[in-house]
Amino acid sequence: MSFDGFPDDGLVFYEGLEADNSKTYWTRHKAVYDAHVKAPLLALLEELAPEFGTAKVFRPYRDVRFSNDKTPYKTHQGAVIHPEGACGSWYVQLSADGLRVAGGCWRLESDQVARYRRAVADDVQGPRLEKEVTRLAAAGWSIEGDRLIRVPAGYDATAPRMDLLKRKSLHAARSWAPAESLHSRQALDDVRTAWRDLRALNVWLADNVGATSKEPRR
Repeated sequence: MSFDGFPDDGLVFYEGLEADNSKTYWTRHKAVYDAHVKAPLLALLEELAPEFGTAKVFRPYRDVRFSNDKTPYKTHQGAVIHPEGACGSWYVQLSADGLRVAGGCWRLESDQVARYRRAVADDVQGPRLEKEVTRLAAAGWSIEGDRLIRVPAGYDATAPRMDLLKRKSLHAARSWAPAESLHSRQALDDVRTAWRDLRALNVWLADNVGATSKEPRR
């Protein structure tokens, strides 16, 4: 199936879901979700797969077991490509707000955090990451991720690249509001170009952080 854009009906579907996040709404409009959200997303991912790899499409249902918010459905549809045994991913998401892409690491285990901080403190690898993060920010990317308020244990408050040292995860994201380009193959070009722009960040994370040796968390 060729990707021809995300139909406006998909965005309208999510506008309705935001207003009525119920099983009744979902059941009544599931055919719209299948045809105008899931199908074009799968088509987009299929065209990107030869360059970036196979994606995991997230379930549309929320895990409400430990949440005060008991609404059953996510108000966006996301997918991620996470190379086996590597640290660094590509992400894409559709919602009523438009299209969002991101890349990097959303969650690092303790062994990965330790390796990440050693690399940030390194006189060669640290400046490489700092330069890449600065470049992405200047290009319009939002630099995100969990971070400590205090100086991490084992490091001096005067250490270089302290903002990066405080981070426990690191990813970059950017969004496009609904526009005509979203409804055409331009959306495919936008995602492809954006993911290519994240390649250097993901390579740095793969080379310097790598996979965790911890048991995967549920």
